[in-house]
Amino acid sequence: MFETLTDKLQGVFSGLSGRGKLTEADIDKAMRAIRLSLLEADVSLPVVRQLTDAIRARATGAEVMGSLTPDQQVVKIVNEELATLMGGEGARLPTASRPPTVLLMAGLQGSGKTTVCAKLARLLRTEGRAPILVACDVQRPAAAEQLAVLGEQVGVPVWREDGTDPVAIAKRGVAEARRTARDMVIIDTAGRLTIDEEMMAQLVAVRDAVEPTAVLLVLDAMTGQTAVDVARAFADAVQFDGVVLTKLDGDARGGAALSVLAVTGKPILYVGTGEKVDALEPFHPDRMASRILGMGDVLSLIERAQQTVDVDEAKRLEERVRGGSLTLDDFLSQIRQIRKMGPLAQVVGMIPGLRQASKLKDVDIDDRELDKVEAIIQSMTPAERRKPDLINGSRRRRIAAGSGTTVQEVNRLLAQFKQMQKMMKRFGKGGRPPILGV
Repeated sequence: MFETLTDKLQGVFSGLSGRGKLTEADIDKAMRAIRLSLLEADVSLPVVRQLTDAIRARATGAEVMGSLTPDQQVVKIVNEELATLMGGEGARLPTASRPPTVLLMAGLQGSGKTTVCAKLARLLRTEGRAPILVACDVQRPAAAEQLAVLGEQVGVPVWREDGTDPVAIAKRGVAEARRTARDMVIIDTAGRLTIDEEMMAQLVAVRDAVEPTAVLLVLDAMTGQTAVDVARAFADAVQFDGVVLTKLDGDARGGAALSVLAVTGKPILYVGTGEKVDALEPFHPDRMASRILGMGDVLSLIERAQQTVDVDEAKRLEERVRGGSLTLDDFLSQIRQIRKMGPLAQVVGMIPGLRQASKLKDVDIDDRELDKVEAIIQSMTPAERRKPDLINGSRRRRIAAGSGTTVQEVNRLLAQFKQMQKMMKRFGKGGRPPILGV
């Protein structure tokens, strides 16, 4: 989402590098460029002014003017001020002193609220919690059925009824949580295409009936400043406690993420990074600021790897590398592990400096290329995967036809695998091998 903003800010910092000392004119020029970049990223004007004023005040002070590396100091200041703008060290999900913790989810229709309920339940379950989902959206056809399907996917029970009174359903759902010793209750409520009095009145009625520990507002990051306007309206009517920002993997300009806290005073607690049920993660303002500035996010990358990589499989692969017996089956297994970490563009963006490297800066990182690789390998026989040297011309044509690719693409994969085998043999003589394909 922030790729365009990242590129423009990188350009600003490049213009400051290599100078022994920065003048006020240099800083004025940089501030104008930063201001324009933020406005183009759909950050609200008052927030842009607040941010650039804070950066200017520090950039014209002694910490930059007297520094031996003024350009690096400016980057440090921008990084810290961006993080502060989005919440500093970040906020944590409120929990009740006596279980269950009741979370009331609010938001407009189309923001991904029902899916977020299931994603949040899955995330809480991985943290050792025992959540239950409560289907209180009686307005949208099949909303309860959708939540039930999602609940089954993530292994979380769903309380649903055929009635039309969301207040009664919510109260009985909380009672069921207490009866079954569930310590987290996530209540899905009705949304509308636009804000209206009926929706707000229903939401307030459910809130007053169950007295939730926290009200979480689900916002669609793709709507830009409209999301901030929606947040302001909900803050006036319901007084929510935190935000879940969805579709942060989209191609919108990202202004909502930079504006929502400054405009509403409410923190972003979680962000949705994809469509799958595991694509929800806690929001860390400092890490997001680093990503925006192209500095990567190693901590999030490590956390994601720890959650997705099969340790036993990794050890088995290491043994095969050390023994020089790497096969295309191993290659396929490792590709699948990498894909569990999320879209390649996201993973690359977390590695400091990699996205800005000359070879990758203008490359469109497309996961569909990995689809082709998987299809090619799966079109091979077990013997061909173990011994790629068996693959002659007729076999290449058969594999290409079976995978829906071309002979040239099959040849390219085999050549790349042969190069990788040679590299892995060198690693096998000493040291831990890298993740394949990265």
